[in-house]
Amino acid sequence: MQILIIEDEPRAANQLQNKLKAEKFDYELLDIIDTVEDTVLWFNENKSPDLVFMDIQLADGLSFEIFQKTDIDAPIIFTTAFDQYAIQAFKVNSIDYLLKPIQQEELNHALDKFKKSNKQPAVDPLILKKLLGSMQTTNKREGILVKEGNGFTQIRIADLLYFYSQESITFGVTLDKRFIIDETMDQLFDSLDTNQFYRINRGQIISKNSIQKIDSYFNHRVKLGILNPRDQDFIVSRQKTSDFKNWLNS
Repeated sequence: MQILIIEDEPRAANQLQNKLKAEKFDYELLDIIDTVEDTVLWFNENKSPDLVFMDIQLADGLSFEIFQKTDIDAPIIFTTAFDQYAIQAFKVNSIDYLLKPIQQEELNHALDKFKKSNKQPAVDPLILKKLLGSMQTTNKREGILVKEGNGFTQIRIADLLYFYSQESITFGVTLDKRFIIDETMDQLFDSLDTNQFYRINRGQIISKNSIQKIDSYFNHRVKLGILNPRDQDFIVSRQKTSDFKNWLNS
Protein backbone atom coordinates (compact mmCIF):
# COMPACT_ATOMS: atom_id res chain seq x y z
CA MET A 1 0.00 0.00 0.00
CA GLN A 2 1.64 3.23 -1.15
CA ILE A 3 0.77 6.27 0.93
CA LEU A 4 1.62 9.96 0.81
CA ILE A 5 1.66 12.18 3.89
CA ILE A 6 1.01 15.90 3.42
CA GLU A 7 1.83 17.51 6.76
CA ASP A 8 3.86 20.61 7.73
CA GLU A 9 4.57 19.55 11.32
CA PRO A 10 7.34 16.88 11.50
CA ARG A 11 6.17 15.75 14.93
CA ALA A 12 2.61 15.16 13.66
CA ALA A 13 3.95 13.24 10.64
CA ASN A 14 6.04 11.01 12.91
CA GLN A 15 3.12 10.40 15.26
CA LEU A 16 0.92 9.37 12.34
CA GLN A 17 3.52 6.88 11.12
CA ASN A 18 3.86 5.40 14.61
CA LYS A 19 0.10 4.95 14.87
CA LEU A 20 -0.03 3.32 11.43
CA LYS A 21 2.63 0.86 12.57
CA ALA A 22 0.62 0.17 15.73
CA GLU A 23 -2.33 -0.73 13.49
CA LYS A 24 0.01 -3.10 11.60
CA PHE A 25 -0.94 -1.23 8.45
CA ASP A 26 1.44 -2.51 5.75
CA TYR A 27 2.49 0.53 3.74
CA GLU A 28 5.26 2.15 1.72
CA LEU A 29 5.74 5.84 2.47
CA LEU A 30 6.34 7.66 -0.81
CA ASP A 31 7.00 11.10 0.61
CA ILE A 32 6.17 13.68 3.28
CA ILE A 33 5.29 17.09 1.85
CA ASP A 34 4.69 20.27 3.83
CA THR A 35 3.40 22.88 1.35
CA VAL A 36 0.59 23.39 -1.14
CA GLU A 37 3.10 24.29 -3.85
CA ASP A 38 5.23 21.16 -3.44
CA THR A 39 2.14 18.94 -3.26
CA VAL A 40 0.91 20.27 -6.60
CA LEU A 41 4.33 19.60 -8.14
CA TRP A 42 4.40 16.07 -6.69
CA PHE A 43 1.01 15.12 -8.15
CA ASN A 44 1.95 16.62 -11.51
CA GLU A 45 5.09 14.50 -11.65
CA ASN A 46 4.07 11.22 -10.00
CA LYS A 47 1.44 8.51 -10.19
CA SER A 48 -1.30 8.77 -7.59
CA PRO A 49 -0.67 6.84 -4.36
CA ASP A 50 -3.15 4.34 -2.93
CA LEU A 51 -3.99 6.66 -0.02
CA VAL A 52 -3.21 10.22 1.05
CA PHE A 53 -3.15 11.62 4.59
CA MET A 54 -3.56 15.36 4.18
CA ASP A 55 -3.30 18.05 6.85
CA ILE A 56 -5.61 20.99 6.14
CA GLN A 57 -3.36 23.82 7.35
CA LEU A 58 -0.03 23.62 5.49
CA ALA A 59 3.05 25.81 5.57
CA ASP A 60 1.91 28.03 2.70
CA GLY A 61 -1.87 27.85 2.90
CA LEU A 62 -4.90 25.57 3.12
CA SER A 63 -4.66 22.17 1.46
CA PHE A 64 -8.05 22.71 -0.21
CA GLU A 65 -6.18 25.04 -2.60
CA ILE A 66 -4.32 22.02 -4.01
CA PHE A 67 -7.49 20.82 -5.72
CA GLN A 68 -7.74 24.07 -7.65
CA LYS A 69 -4.28 23.55 -9.14
CA THR A 70 -4.08 19.85 -9.94
CA ASP A 71 -6.19 16.70 -10.26
CA ILE A 72 -6.11 14.18 -7.43
CA ASP A 73 -7.92 10.89 -7.88
CA ALA A 74 -6.52 9.19 -4.79
CA PRO A 75 -8.68 8.67 -1.69
CA ILE A 76 -7.84 11.12 1.07
CA ILE A 77 -8.04 11.07 4.86
CA PHE A 78 -7.86 14.65 6.07
CA THR A 79 -6.26 15.53 9.39
CA THR A 80 -7.04 18.73 11.27
CA ALA A 81 -6.73 20.25 14.72
CA PHE A 82 -9.88 22.29 14.24
CA ASP A 83 -13.49 21.12 14.49
CA GLN A 84 -14.54 23.91 12.12
CA TYR A 85 -12.84 22.07 9.25
CA ALA A 86 -14.23 18.60 9.97
CA ILE A 87 -17.42 18.70 7.90
CA GLN A 88 -15.75 20.82 5.23
CA ALA A 89 -12.95 18.29 4.83
CA PHE A 90 -15.43 15.45 4.59
CA LYS A 91 -17.04 17.09 1.56
CA VAL A 92 -13.83 17.43 -0.46
CA ASN A 93 -12.54 14.18 -1.97
CA SER A 94 -12.36 12.61 1.45
CA ILE A 95 -12.70 9.05 2.70
CA ASP A 96 -12.70 10.38 6.26
CA TYR A 97 -11.19 13.01 8.54
CA LEU A 98 -9.23 12.73 11.77
CA LEU A 99 -9.14 15.38 14.47
CA LYS A 100 -5.73 16.01 16.03
CA PRO A 101 -4.34 14.72 18.25
CA ILE A 102 -5.17 11.58 16.31
CA GLN A 103 -6.61 8.79 18.44
CA GLN A 104 -5.67 5.19 17.65
CA GLU A 105 -9.29 4.06 17.60
CA GLU A 106 -10.30 6.82 15.17
CA LEU A 107 -7.39 5.96 12.86
CA ASN A 108 -8.44 2.33 12.92
CA HIS A 109 -12.00 3.32 11.99
CA ALA A 110 -10.78 5.50 9.09
CA LEU A 111 -8.52 2.73 7.75
CA ASP A 112 -11.37 0.20 7.93
CA LYS A 113 -13.60 2.61 6.04
CA PHE A 114 -10.88 3.05 3.41
CA LYS A 115 -10.36 -0.70 3.00
CA LYS A 116 -14.09 -1.33 2.54
CA SER A 117 -14.54 1.47 0.01
CA ASN A 118 -14.09 0.78 -3.68
CA LYS A 119 -15.02 4.32 -4.50
CA GLN A 120 -12.66 7.01 -5.72
CA PRO A 121 -14.45 10.18 -4.63
CA ALA A 122 -14.22 13.09 -7.06
CA VAL A 123 -13.83 16.73 -6.19
CA ASP A 124 -16.99 18.75 -6.63
CA PRO A 125 -15.70 22.14 -7.93
CA LEU A 126 -18.85 23.95 -6.78
CA ILE A 127 -18.48 22.68 -3.21
CA LEU A 128 -14.77 23.54 -3.25
CA LYS A 129 -15.37 27.09 -4.48
CA LYS A 130 -18.07 27.66 -1.88
CA LEU A 131 -15.87 26.16 0.84
CA LEU A 132 -12.87 28.37 0.10
CA GLY A 133 -15.06 31.44 -0.15
CA SER A 134 -16.71 30.78 3.19
CA MET A 135 -13.36 30.23 4.91
CA GLN A 136 -11.99 33.51 3.57
CA THR A 137 -14.98 35.43 4.90
CA THR A 138 -15.24 33.69 8.26
CA ASN A 139 -11.55 33.87 9.21
CA LYS A 140 -11.98 37.39 10.61
CA ARG A 141 -11.40 38.17 14.22
CA GLU A 142 -11.72 41.61 15.79
CA GLY A 143 -10.27 41.01 19.25
CA ILE A 144 -7.92 38.67 21.04
CA LEU A 145 -7.46 37.71 24.70
CA VAL A 146 -3.92 38.24 25.99
CA LYS A 147 -2.21 37.77 29.34
CA GLU A 148 -1.54 40.96 31.30
CA GLY A 149 -0.22 40.89 34.85
CA ASN A 150 -2.09 38.25 36.84
CA GLY A 151 -5.09 38.28 34.53
CA PHE A 152 -6.20 38.79 30.98
CA THR A 153 -7.26 41.66 28.78
CA GLN A 154 -8.62 41.94 25.27
CA ILE A 155 -6.91 43.98 22.59
CA ARG A 156 -7.88 44.75 19.01
CA ILE A 157 -6.46 42.54 16.29
CA ALA A 158 -5.95 45.68 14.20
CA ASP A 159 -3.44 46.95 16.78
CA LEU A 160 -1.17 43.91 16.44
CA LEU A 161 1.80 44.18 14.10
CA TYR A 162 2.88 40.56 14.20
CA PHE A 163 2.88 37.31 16.15
CA TYR A 164 5.77 34.96 16.82
CA SER A 165 6.50 31.74 18.65
CA GLN A 166 9.47 31.27 20.98
CA GLU A 167 10.08 28.21 23.15
CA SER A 168 6.49 27.07 22.54
CA ILE A 169 5.06 30.40 23.72
CA THR A 170 3.05 32.58 21.33
CA PHE A 171 3.56 36.35 21.51
CA GLY A 172 1.69 39.25 19.93
CA VAL A 173 3.41 42.61 19.40
CA THR A 174 1.93 46.09 19.06
CA LEU A 175 3.77 49.38 18.50
CA ASP A 176 4.78 49.58 22.15
CA LYS A 177 4.06 46.25 23.88
CA ARG A 178 4.48 42.50 23.72
CA PHE A 179 1.74 40.17 24.95
CA ILE A 180 1.56 36.44 25.70
CA ILE A 181 -1.25 34.69 23.81
CA ASP A 182 -2.62 31.38 25.08
CA GLU A 183 -2.94 29.81 21.61
CA THR A 184 -0.67 27.90 19.25
CA MET A 185 0.43 29.55 16.03
CA ASP A 186 -1.81 27.17 14.07
CA GLN A 187 -4.87 27.99 16.15
CA LEU A 188 -4.14 31.70 15.96
CA PHE A 189 -3.56 31.87 12.22
CA ASP A 190 -6.75 29.98 11.47
CA SER A 191 -8.75 32.68 13.24
CA LEU A 192 -7.18 35.65 11.46
CA ASP A 193 -8.24 37.56 8.36
CA THR A 194 -5.88 36.18 5.73
CA ASN A 195 -6.26 39.33 3.67
CA GLN A 196 -4.55 41.22 6.49
CA PHE A 197 -2.22 38.64 8.07
CA TYR A 198 0.31 36.28 6.47
CA ARG A 199 2.31 33.44 8.01
CA ILE A 200 5.77 34.02 6.54
CA ASN A 201 7.20 30.91 8.21
CA ARG A 202 6.23 28.46 10.95
CA GLY A 203 7.16 30.83 13.73
CA GLN A 204 6.01 34.25 12.50
CA ILE A 205 2.75 35.85 11.34
CA ILE A 206 2.88 39.45 10.12
CA SER A 207 0.29 42.13 9.33
CA LYS A 208 0.38 44.12 6.11
CA ASN A 209 0.38 47.25 8.25
CA SER A 210 3.65 46.23 9.91
CA ILE A 211 5.77 46.06 6.74
CA GLN A 212 8.16 48.96 6.20
CA LYS A 213 10.68 47.47 3.79
CA ILE A 214 11.16 44.41 1.57
CA ASP A 215 14.65 43.28 0.53
CA SER A 216 15.90 40.35 -1.53
CA TYR A 217 17.61 37.68 0.54
CA PHE A 218 19.77 34.72 -0.35
CA ASN A 219 18.35 31.42 -1.56
CA HIS A 220 15.41 33.16 -3.30
CA ARG A 221 13.93 34.45 -0.06
CA VAL A 222 12.95 37.95 1.03
CA LYS A 223 13.71 39.81 4.25
CA LEU A 224 11.21 42.24 5.73
CA GLY A 225 11.66 45.44 7.67
CA ILE A 226 8.95 45.39 10.35
CA LEU A 227 7.75 47.98 12.86
CA ASN A 228 8.99 47.27 16.42
CA PRO A 229 10.98 44.14 15.39
CA ARG A 230 12.29 43.42 18.92
CA ASP A 231 15.66 42.10 17.65
CA GLN A 232 13.99 39.57 15.35
CA ASP A 233 14.69 38.86 11.68
CA PHE A 234 11.62 38.47 9.47
CA ILE A 235 12.49 36.20 6.55
CA VAL A 236 9.87 34.76 4.22
CA SER A 237 10.61 31.09 3.58
CA ARG A 238 11.57 30.06 0.07
CA GLN A 239 8.39 28.02 -0.40
CA LYS A 240 6.25 31.04 0.42
CA THR A 241 8.03 33.85 -1.43
CA SER A 242 5.89 33.70 -4.57
CA ASP A 243 2.64 33.37 -2.62
CA PHE A 244 3.71 36.19 -0.28
CA LYS A 245 4.21 38.56 -3.22
CA ASN A 246 0.75 37.66 -4.53
CA TRP A 247 -0.68 38.33 -1.08
CA LEU A 248 0.86 41.78 -1.00
CA ASN A 249 -0.68 42.58 -4.38
CA SER A 250 -4.14 41.36 -3.40
